[in-house]
Amino acid sequence: MAVVLEEILARKRVEVAKAKSTTALEVLKQRVAALPNPRNFFAAVVDARLRGTTHVIAEIKRRSPSAGVIRDDFDPVAIARQYEEAGAAAISCLTDEHHFGGHLGYIQQIRQAVRVPVLRKDFVVDEYQIWESRAAQADAVLLIAEALSEGQLLDLMILSQKLRMTTLVEVHDVENLLKVKRHIGFPHAGYSLLGINNRNLRTMETDLSHTFRLLDMVEDPRIVVSESGIRSPDDVARLRRSGVNIVLVGEHLMRQPDPGLALRELLGTTPSRDGTG
Repeated sequence: MAVVLEEILARKRVEVAKAKSTTALEVLKQRVAALPNPRNFFAAVVDARLRGTTHVIAEIKRRSPSAGVIRDDFDPVAIARQYEEAGAAAISCLTDEHHFGGHLGYIQQIRQAVRVPVLRKDFVVDEYQIWESRAAQADAVLLIAEALSEGQLLDLMILSQKLRMTTLVEVHDVENLLKVKRHIGFPHAGYSLLGINNRNLRTMETDLSHTFRLLDMVEDPRIVVSESGIRSPDDVARLRRSGVNIVLVGEHLMRQPDPGLALRELLGTTPSRDGTG
């Protein structure tokens, strides 16, 4: 793991311990019991009715350790609405506060403002965070293979499915892909997606070709989500030709003056600013 990831995980464990002392797990369970079922994140992005169409999980992110501040005029709800209007199949929102400038409260705010499902993107190290995510009305959660043992990953996938949330299981290294790929679809099909992170967690560099390299080891490309390094309609088209119809895009969109327009351009549903496309 990258030093930066190790540092984030160490801080996260401290944050979780503090959260447990502030809000008991039983309180979260009571909140969850009072909520309606989550929106079906898996179905929203793996839509058999729209074969040949790219489904975008549009991400909301204020800053990151690798990029610094990405967007100064940061209004997560307004951006989520722009994304939905532009054709996003789902929304992803960073909730890590220290490193990414997020907040767990953004999940509920966004979900109340849009009709598409919402993914909580954070560094999950404890089952408490799964309950916390559902209590915040998240429809899906990110699980990073590089941050979890195989046993931990399975336990978190089981709990997430019990709460009817989709899991986006993210890998970068081949070793971790081999570790997790047989578990995608566990414990029931239709609740988990395989994310291939094109960002090297050691160098923080992105390479879209990383998806193509790992894709040969994946039996079902329909559940693959290509993450990071996707910046143009050509990138989207290359992935689609290889059978990858789900992408997660954040930094590229967040850097644009109009994130919604940028998403339309990425999907090829509006002329680009230079008059092409």
